[in-house]
Amino acid sequence: MSEPELALDVRGLTRTYGSRAAVRGLDLRVHAGDVYGFLGPNGAGKTTAMRCILGLIRKTEGTVRIFGEADPVRARRFVGAIVETPAFHDWMSGRENLALAAAFAGLGSDADREIARVLDRVGLTERAKDRAGTYSLGMRQRLGIARALLGGPRLLLLDEPTNGLDPRGMREVRELVRSLALHDRITVFLSSHLLAEVQVICNRVGILQDGTLRAEGPVDQLLAGRAKPQRIVEIGATQPTALAAALAAHPGVEVLGPGESGRTRVVLTDTTPAALLQALVRADAGVEAFVPEQRSLEDVFLEVTR
Repeated sequence: MSEPELALDVRGLTRTYGSRAAVRGLDLRVHAGDVYGFLGPNGAGKTTAMRCILGLIRKTEGTVRIFGEADPVRARRFVGAIVETPAFHDWMSGRENLALAAAFAGLGSDADREIARVLDRVGLTERAKDRAGTYSLGMRQRLGIARALLGGPRLLLLDEPTNGLDPRGMREVRELVRSLALHDRITVFLSSHLLAEVQVICNRVGILQDGTLRAEGPVDQLLAGRAKPQRIVEIGATQPTALAAALAAHPGVEVLGPGESGRTRVVLTDTTPAALLQALVRADAGVEAFVPEQRSLEDVFLEVTR
């Protein structure tokens, strides 16, 4: 089987400011069709790396290829991007802001058709004539994505697209990103420090800290890649006295305390979930919930950056 096409191929990317390296020897492989999560805490170097990838600032060392093109000017025809918070002329309408961007992009006679297409794609057609200054933060983020979609890019770079949004705005942007990848076949490179959001949206991730890539791979492989030395389970039962006695009698179980929704949280140090569950059933504890704690992207992040 042939290797998937590389949408973004970064090798040895370094950016220094005097003696300080904001990005150090960064290697990234983003395959066509990926929704790639670029993770890291604030100050990890994510935005600097994205600016270097886009050619907005000069890299100190390394190479960047976008769909095989190494020249940053020629590569721009493949890319749409939002880097940091999108800015607009607030006294102009959403449509007028996009018309200005289309003119700078040289879309010519295709501009009106493209503007209508991207407004519809992000769900802003009905508000297109309203001043951008009246838009909510979520609408402004969608307008920014619309601007990035002008000209039909194959790769979309989004820097913290849900940062500062309320839950409704986060869901709107999340669903839009998924749809762009699934239906429009756009490869998405998404930076964030919101690990739970990335786990929901992305199929592959890279974890950056102090300008260095600490881990990279498919989300499911990273979640399964390192087994926890202990397993934590939350147990809900209708007979709490019987539950407590059964837990005390079962070897290899330590009660940690209360869990969610009145459940009891325990750690399995030298037994299996199946063996414990069988013991609880035999003790007539009235088990109604047996919830193993799931490994998350946050667990992976803390493991590789400690």
